[in-house]
Order: sequence, then C-alpha cells, then structure tokens
Amino acid sequence: MVITDWRLPRERLLTALERALEVGPQVAVQHRHPEAPTRQFLEEARLLAELCRARGNPLFVNGRLDVALLVGAHLHLPAAGLTPAEIRPHLPPGRQVSVAVHDEQEARQAQGANLALVSPVFSPGSKPEDTRPTLGPEGFRKLAAALPCPALALGGLTPERASLLTGAAGFAVISAVLEAEDPAAVARALCGLCAVSGRGPTEHEPG
Repeated sequence: MVITDWRLPRERLLTALERALEVGPQVAVQHRHPEAPTRQFLEEARLLAELCRARGNPLFVNGRLDVALLVGAHLHLPAAGLTPAEIRPHLPPGRQVSVAVHDEQEARQAQGANLALVSPVFSPGSKPEDTRPTLGPEGFRKLAAALPCPALALGGLTPERASLLTGAAGFAVISAVLEAEDPAAVARALCGLCAVSGRGPTEHEPG
C-alpha cells in the first residue's frame, strides 16, 4: 500500500504512483492529506480513483467516509476515530476497512477490519519529527499475532528492512516508493517479500 504525500509536487507524486501501480492490482493506494480542505481532498480523491480504477488497483480514503462513498473507494480509519463496527453498516457490500494500530489496545479494537496498518515499525522516513518509540521486528510480530485481521507493516519500510519482518501480510510505505528513483522496482521488491514475511495477501487484499 502506497500512502500519498501531497507535500511532493503533484506531477511527481502522480508519476511515482503510476509507476508503482504498474506492478499489479496487489498494490493499493491510500489517499491521506489531513491538511487539505474538504473540496481539495475530494478533488484529489477523484483523481486517485480514476488512476486506480483504470489499472484495477484498490484505493483507500483516510478518515473520510463521505469522500470514500463519493469516489467508490475503501476506507481507512485512524486509531482515534470510529470503529469498523460503527462504519460497516454505512458501506456498500465489498468495501474494505483498514485501521491504524499502534499498540495492543488498538489491536483489540480492530475487530471487523479487513486490514490493519501497524506502526511505527521503524522510524518513519516521511516524518522526521516523529519521536514515538518504534516497534521493531519483534514488536511488530507480537501486534500482528494479536490482530483479528492481516497486518501491513508501516513506518520506515524499505525492502531491506521489510525482509527482517515476520507476520506481515504486506507493507505500507510513503517515501520508500514515492521518492525512489524507480518506484516500480521498490514496489515489486516489497510485494515479493509478502510471501516470505508471513501470509501473503489474497486476491481481495492489497499488499
């Protein structure tokens, strides 16, 4: 899963996403832009939905049920937000819900989610100001084992670091793909590690 960073020039961001999506439908995009006004957020979501739909890739919208419904996307729930059980009745059949998980309490609250993004596994490259303690490979493994759904590792992931993890159904990244010289090569390398790290994603689960 490639999470957007709209601080990058728009053309650079979209080009990197296009390259990553070339790897196949197992690569998903999460639209995240907390600073954006609602109309701008919706405009960006529509742009990403068109990009993903043309290639058969899943799109998740971060935290905005209304926008996810408007563009036909899946939904990602921040840790401090609503729960999957509260959201599920408002989603059409077939829509997935991912949740953010940082500790055991949040892992217990993930009931009903299709995916959990577990972080920070390593120090996030896109958030140098983030001083939260990192989980490391062992902390990630324990949280992944406590979840009722597949876990995607998030935070400072590169193919080299991802190879150190067990229990991951996939990986969620920002700068590792978006700022890479060859986004497709990085995305391909991460997807190739899914089966090695743990249970690889099914055809219905992005990795």
